[in-house]
Amino acid sequence: MESLIKYASFFEQEVEKYNFRSEPSNLYDPLRYFMGLGGKRVRPLLTLMASELFGTPKENVSHAALAIEFFHNFSLIHDDIMDEAPLRRGKKTVHEKWNTNGAILSGDVLLVNAYQQLALSQREYLKEVLEIFNQVAVEVCEGQQLDMDFETMELDEVSMEKYIEMIRLKTSVLLGGALKIGAVLAGADKQNAQLIYNFGENLGIAFQIQDDILDLFGDPEKFGKQIGGDIISNKKTFLILNAVGKGKKNEIETILKISDKELKVSSAKSKIQEWGVLDEVKKTKLHYYQMAMSALYEINVNDEMKQDLIALSNQLIDRAF
Repeated sequence: MESLIKYASFFEQEVEKYNFRSEPSNLYDPLRYFMGLGGKRVRPLLTLMASELFGTPKENVSHAALAIEFFHNFSLIHDDIMDEAPLRRGKKTVHEKWNTNGAILSGDVLLVNAYQQLALSQREYLKEVLEIFNQVAVEVCEGQQLDMDFETMELDEVSMEKYIEMIRLKTSVLLGGALKIGAVLAGADKQNAQLIYNFGENLGIAFQIQDDILDLFGDPEKFGKQIGGDIISNKKTFLILNAVGKGKKNEIETILKISDKELKVSSAKSKIQEWGVLDEVKKTKLHYYQMAMSALYEINVNDEMKQDLIALSNQLIDRAF
């Protein structure tokens, strides 16, 4: 745990040191505000950890870690606009605090800042780093589009396989890319760089499945979000789709039509457990977590060096119950 705190403290200092331009203030103030909201900073920490796993000090890849965090926050600013979300981390979203047009521009500038940071990479690694980053950026956009497409599709039109692919693109590839960029900048060979990408991708899928579970069954004080929010919003979570796959489409549709929020959430919780859905989804989460760990253990470095990544993985998967 101490080493995780060390990484987090180091990266927060990097964020605080970064100087956005001052003018026009309505372009850059939103960025200072949004970056100051904090968050788990998981993705940049993975870049730092991957670098040190392969023997390069985290200080040498801080620019890449910043690029990953800038890209992630760029995507959040734009996602909040698309979702018409009023809050992010308990504070007003950028488009609510300023306006939609300003939020779009601020997000765009943050993406450019990400590329500026990546451009500081050593010349011998720059081409590969940009290729990884660009591939991830495209796939994150594809995942967001699939997520929006699912909103207008019928329950039985979205299979569990399609949902896994959506969360792989929307969430997991950025974890994998953050790790792979850190590894490449540390001089890792292609096999090890791909293994650490596979670790991150599978961990990301397990992480998102855990998030779906926590939305309905988490501890509200630890989870930090409204319990049952996805059910209240009629979102097609992995729990819901698993129930549909068990032939419970009509029952799920009946639950989703309940107008009383508390009754809707309690009914969903009861049936999800009764049908064995929760146990099945936990097994799927464990499957992807084990795939992640298998890839990590295959990496050709001393297992002692992997303990920080293992600790962070366990923290992500075991959180908020």
